[in-house]
Amino acid sequence: MDRIAVLTSGGDSPGMNAAIRAVARTCVYNGKECIGVMRGYEGLIEGDFTPLNRAAVGGILHRGGTILKTARSERFRTEEGRKIALSKMKDAGIEGLVVIGGDGSFHGAKLLHDLGMPTIGIPGTIDNDVAGTDETIGYDTAVNTALEAVMRLRDTASSHDRLFIVEVMGRNAGFLPLEVAVAAGAEYVVVPELPLSIGNLCQKLRASHENKKSHTLIILAEGVMTANEMKDKLQDTGGYDARVTVLGHIQRGGSPTSFDVVLASRMGAYAAESLMVGKSGLMVGNVNHRMTLSDLERAWSEQKHLSPELLNLVEKLN
Repeated sequence: MDRIAVLTSGGDSPGMNAAIRAVARTCVYNGKECIGVMRGYEGLIEGDFTPLNRAAVGGILHRGGTILKTARSERFRTEEGRKIALSKMKDAGIEGLVVIGGDGSFHGAKLLHDLGMPTIGIPGTIDNDVAGTDETIGYDTAVNTALEAVMRLRDTASSHDRLFIVEVMGRNAGFLPLEVAVAAGAEYVVVPELPLSIGNLCQKLRASHENKKSHTLIILAEGVMTANEMKDKLQDTGGYDARVTVLGHIQRGGSPTSFDVVLASRMGAYAAESLMVGKSGLMVGNVNHRMTLSDLERAWSEQKHLSPELLNLVEKLN
């Protein structure tokens, strides 16, 4: 295999550029060519390719976002669109593809694998909801970004006897809000995986205020409800002045942490080397601090579960 392509797809996450760099420089190290695909699967269909030599990926290691851009592609969802993409890749001499993204991106990688194009996936999403890996690229950065904001809110909350409802990302999975809640010492966390009783929450708020707690933090996953909706539902805040903060897309931006840079670099190099030895239809994972490969289907067919230990800590330590 002499020419390998790499693309980023779906939502961006900090560390994607480090993974791109690792794929490109691993190719160069092994005497292979690396081709960057602009704007994800849409770029495949349009043949929007750019060479990625050593210089082209210089200075991107700590940049947020993705230099290859990312976009949704309705055309790639069709059989005709995928055939066009495959034809463009063959015309460009591309013999293998690294896809950086989440489970939706891996669906596309699997379809190309089924059409005969060797593919390897790298899990890049701040949600950390991809089975087959302990951490996904961008998750650690998003946790630390949210944590910094929450700790600033705690300072003002304690000064004004306030309840802060902090809405963080987590549409279908609660990994991000749960870890933020533990790290911030939040009193409550609300995640999609667990049922929520507003009545019980109101009782806990009353008990907190009666115990003279000067402030309270609720970390709320956006997939459950909005922070404003929760504020409206909390008919009794126990005496606290309730305020709402929505962190939004700041959690996906900024420079990656050292953990994410190292993780992305390891995954990128491992993905490129796996393609070179004939592996395909697989995703790279970090399991017990070791690089692994597992079927792409795991990303959408297997549910990744929250840590019971962390859930217990929120209850135990509040």
